[in-house]
Amino acid sequence: MALRSFARHHALSVAPLLARVRASFHGFGFIARAASGSPWRAPVAALCLTGLVTACSLPVHTDASAEAPDPFNPAATQLLDNTTWELTRWKQADGTLRDVPHGDNGEPVTLTLSTANGQRRASGFSGCNRYMGTYALKDGKLSFGPLAGTRMACATPGGQIEGAYLDALAHIDRTGVQMRAPQELQLIPDNGDTLTFARRGQ
Repeated sequence: MALRSFARHHALSVAPLLARVRASFHGFGFIARAASGSPWRAPVAALCLTGLVTACSLPVHTDASAEAPDPFNPAATQLLDNTTWELTRWKQADGTLRDVPHGDNGEPVTLTLSTANGQRRASGFSGCNRYMGTYALKDGKLSFGPLAGTRMACATPGGQIEGAYLDALAHIDRTGVQMRAPQELQLIPDNGDTLTFARRGQ
């Protein structure tokens, strides 16, 4: 008798809560059925409701909320094989921006790093001519061997930037790689400039 009285007491204590639940969450028919049945079911229904509310309030963590990795992590440069990049920004050591023009045909300055033939080969367009050579990834830095290219003369903005661009590739001091969107490559030559590239052909 004492046990039955305890069950009835708790059934009455949760009855107002269950009434509000039925009004607000009429789609959860199992709660209404639990409350209208045996007195033993009312406390169980209340516990189920508590668990449901707790589960709904759990925090959600997404990759977007994670801290961005350090682009100058030495291991990041190993991701550069078989990628193509377009020069989009040139910040000089004094903080001013240098114009980044395209060639006569509208082609941007590009850099492709390929291992297609079992050897690391670099190629691209330098504003007027096409260039090619070898590259290496060592100690967290991208570096290039001697670069050869076509020898067309260009009295255009693209031709004017070409010499400085190829010189920057020959004197890289630091390399930054960001493979999370937006994917970027930063080359910092020893004069303190920062050349920023955007990933192409993803």
